[in-house]
Amino acid sequence: MMGTGDFAVPTFRALYDAPHRVVALVTQPERPARGRQPPPVNRIKEIALGHHTPVLQPENVNSPESLAALRGLNADLFVIAAYGQILSAELLAIPPRGAINVHASLLPRYRGASPVAYAILQGEQETGVSIIGVEPRLDAGPIFGMVRTPIGPQETAGDLEDRLAQLGAPLTVQVIEAIAAGSATGLPQDSRQTTRAPKLKKEMGEIDWARPAVAIDCHVRGMQPWPGAFTHAHFSNRPPLRVLLSAVLPRDAATPPNCPPGQVVWSDQTLIVNTGGGVLEIARIQPEGKRVMSAAEFLRGYPLRAGDHFGPALAASHPA
Repeated sequence: MMGTGDFAVPTFRALYDAPHRVVALVTQPERPARGRQPPPVNRIKEIALGHHTPVLQPENVNSPESLAALRGLNADLFVIAAYGQILSAELLAIPPRGAINVHASLLPRYRGASPVAYAILQGEQETGVSIIGVEPRLDAGPIFGMVRTPIGPQETAGDLEDRLAQLGAPLTVQVIEAIAAGSATGLPQDSRQTTRAPKLKKEMGEIDWARPAVAIDCHVRGMQPWPGAFTHAHFSNRPPLRVLLSAVLPRDAATPPNCPPGQVVWSDQTLIVNTGGGVLEIARIQPEGKRVMSAAEFLRGYPLRAGDHFGPALAASHPA
């Protein structure tokens, strides 16, 4: 097994329940997380150690030393999920039965590092898990199995990834059984349907209030748990405040006349903001350095009035 992130955990657990021997785990070395010590817990490593499975943590999995160690395992198959390093053709040639990858999208859509977030960002109604043969080209191998599931209307990327991880585990075992029996059939991907899901960047979290309310809702859900959807509250009587939005609700109401996107429409217990298409209720908000709170709690400590607005940090006044 080659995996690091929590997405890989259900699959790794399922391998121990399958009628095959897990000869080793290859996982990323522990590294400090952003702004906090000690390093986050590597759950998949803990599972391996609990089963007395050897653990390899190479800095560069494609180095000659790492390749020699992998050959020494004499593994028939490599199972990969949320590992975190690019794998060379030389590495992929080691196992006689090849390598399979557990990917959290309906390939060929959303190839890349962030398929769950992009599915939500793009407003998809459905996603799933694909088990593919691994090739040097990113997420381009033949599909050995696929499971589909609807995306919940309030589901965040973190929630959805957890659910997809559970769906992918039994599917992975089914594919392994088919490979072992010699009956696995990989279907080629239609490259004409390919879309990309590259790694998220921190600046992608900033909310564009000129977008429709439904799109902003997708943005807020897609940016969780990282980097978080952020904006700045601009008050009439105090400096701007950076805030994270963790839950918003598009409301069935027309855009008010002569009201620019980002402007507060209503701020009495509920916080209603205009967008580029419809209005949006902010349900959960987190001022910088504070805890997540309801809109009513926020308004008690940071009173926003109708006519105040949300937007970029440097906006001295609301754009006309």
